[in-house]
Amino acid sequence: MNFLDYLFLFGGMGLATYLPRWLPLFYLANRNLPKWLVDWLSLIPVAILCALLAPILFTNQTARTLELGKPEFIVAIPTLIFAVKTKSLGGTVLVGMGLYWLWGLLF
Repeated sequence: MNFLDYLFLFGGMGLATYLPRWLPLFYLANRNLPKWLVDWLSLIPVAILCALLAPILFTNQTARTLELGKPEFIVAIPTLIFAVKTKSLGGTVLVGMGLYWLWGLLF
């Protein structure tokens, strides 16, 4: 591939990632959305986070079996309590990392 082919490739990839994000924002920017839709859309980040974390916390990665005694799950419980009480993202990350490190040292 020559330079012009790469330029078209990068330009096409940029459009393919930019347009699907920009078009809904452009179309919905000056419109009032119904409350039920706004409420429903606010649940999407929580659902995505749960979908990403559940396999790590609750299953054995090799056999895909339920395993509730994993260190990740046990450490996630006090980390979640800290997050709910303080609502501090940085503190939650530090507490979670510290507890996971401490678990590795002790067990």
